[in-house]
Amino acid sequence: MWHTIIIVGNLGRDPEMRYSPNGQAVTSFSVASSRQYTSNNGQTVKETAWFRISVWGKQAESCNQYLKKGSKVLIEGRLSPDLATGGPKTYTKKDGTAGASYDVMASTVRFLSSRGEGGESGSSSTEEGEGFGGRPNVDEDVIPF
Repeated sequence: MWHTIIIVGNLGRDPEMRYSPNGQAVTSFSVASSRQYTSNNGQTVKETAWFRISVWGKQAESCNQYLKKGSKVLIEGRLSPDLATGGPKTYTKKDGTAGASYDVMASTVRFLSSRGEGGESGSSSTEEGEGFGGRPNVDEDVIPF
């Protein structure tokens, strides 16, 4: 069996790089993917899903060098479930409500931000307001990691 996930979003924090005991680079960062829609009762609903991304090897070094908080990225990879539950990692937000984040082992990271938006330029065909929208409005206190 095989699965893949594709995520487009913005980095919630600057990437953090470290090295495994055998010397391989691994970079971790969080990505927020947001969407906005109008519900049946006419209310505007904003939802944000958080993903914890891990990237390995030379791609990890590039991500650490060129990405920063706010950079727009496209991630292809696989979900890595919580070993205890088989699902996403759950946590309690500061306001007492439940939240979840998803761990993703990235196989491909594409940089979508232009240099002025934060990060190395990439081949983005989406403009603000089209498709995926701009930076999510994120309260720093609700980032789960």
